Amino acid sequence: MYISTRGNYHPVSASEAIRLGMVPEGGLFVPENIPLVDQEKIKAMAGQTYGEVAQSVLELYLDDFTGGEIRDIINESYNLVNFDHPDIAPLAKLDRETYILELWHGPTAAFKDMALQIMPRLLVKAVEKTGSEEEVIIPVATSGDTGKAALEGFKNVPGVRIIVFYPYGGVSKVQELQMTTAEGNNVAVVAVKGNFDDCQSAVKEAFADPEFNRLLASRKMVFSSANSINWGRLLPQIVYYFWGYAQLLKTGEITIGEKINVVVPTGNFGNILAGYYAYLMGLPVQKFICASNKNNVLTDVFNTGVYDRRREFYRTISPSMDILISSNFERFLFEISGHDSEKIAAWYRELHDKGFFRVDEEYRQRWQDLFIGDFTGDEETLQEIKKTYEDKKYLLDTHTGVGVRVYRNYAQRTGDQTKTIIDATANPYKFNQAVLEAIAGKEAVTGKDEFSVLQELHRITGMPIHRALKDLDKRPVVYNRVIEKSGIKQAIRDILGI
Repeated sequence: MYISTRGNYHPVSASEAIRLGMVPEGGLFVPENIPLVDQEKIKAMAGQTYGEVAQSVLELYLDDFTGGEIRDIINESYNLVNFDHPDIAPLAKLDRETYILELWHGPTAAFKDMALQIMPRLLVKAVEKTGSEEEVIIPVATSGDTGKAALEGFKNVPGVRIIVFYPYGGVSKVQELQMTTAEGNNVAVVAVKGNFDDCQSAVKEAFADPEFNRLLASRKMVFSSANSINWGRLLPQIVYYFWGYAQLLKTGEITIGEKINVVVPTGNFGNILAGYYAYLMGLPVQKFICASNKNNVLTDVFNTGVYDRRREFYRTISPSMDILISSNFERFLFEISGHDSEKIAAWYRELHDKGFFRVDEEYRQRWQDLFIGDFTGDEETLQEIKKTYEDKKYLLDTHTGVGVRVYRNYAQRTGDQTKTIIDATANPYKFNQAVLEAIAGKEAVTGKDEFSVLQELHRITGMPIHRALKDLDKRPVVYNRVIEKSGIKQAIRDILGI
């Protein structure tokens, strides 16, 4: 069963948790118990396909889905139509200790595809199982990548409508065009004058607004979520941590039971939280390295125990991490605190009312040995992209560049030579201006639009341009609405005609 992090909702089944998306009264659904995976099962994964590993993990959490239903959903999601690599998430060796887990081989060139190819299928099946006849409305706040991945995953899915809100001027041109040229008879895209946190807070507010929910119900509609606040979005992300470990076993880089480090560039804390759930299930991890950009609210909370969003918001070259309110940190605190829902509710009231809260010392102690929080600025990230390309002939995007630099600083500081997997969260071409500037200098991008830069990056590196980005500038822009951040509820009403 799934319970609320704030103790304010009755336990629900997996399909009900996925259908609802988040707890209607505020809070997030979490599994009541974490299933364990023994070493023999992990060892067996070394000989399995990505889909087979996914089956092993998903079956443990989706106990009101049959094995056959899960298998069908996986086969429809992880295949060579949707992904351009037979491994789905190939593991590239950077050097003796460092491996890059490429999570960007899906249809939109970002790690969000790993979950958002499978999640719409889980949601449709969950709605069917709960017997709901309402149309599912999915408002999505995006810092850049979730938006397009959700639009791609949900387009033309019957019984579902999706509305994406993104920060106007706060995403790359490629990300923006991926969204504003979206196809599908059930999708809409709106730019918001504000940052990602503004979009996310307004969407959450709409979710928790009883009057708005009654209005939807009167029209036979119901809210759900495609962000990682929805368990159905977070769950598939657990899979690739087991998969990455299994690949190291398969190639003889580690032996069964050997601990690894995991480095995740993250803003909303969902991607690294999925790794933490894998650890709670039995994956041998020594350290989680939480890598942030200049919006380093997560670095500070790991180092001081104070979560404080009262700070300047920076626009960086890694925009998908430009976030000050990391939704999934709530789930992490719920686990760390031993499921103390009263404490969670009190902390998040403080965050809402005062802009900060302090985690008790006893709980901080529980993460001290497992989690490292650090950050890097744009200049260092550009240097890392250049260095990695020159030394290893491997091209990083600006988010993965943050992860690699934070890891290099950690390794240098500690001398830790543990085998380490770093999540590559996006294809370098998605952030081509910064990547080209890193490897060829500022003059290489001066006076060029992003699509000339795309071609130049291809000419210099020879790396194939991801299919999602080819001819993007030739597609017609369908959505050009820009609203104030206070207008999100009204925009939802306009789009739904209610």
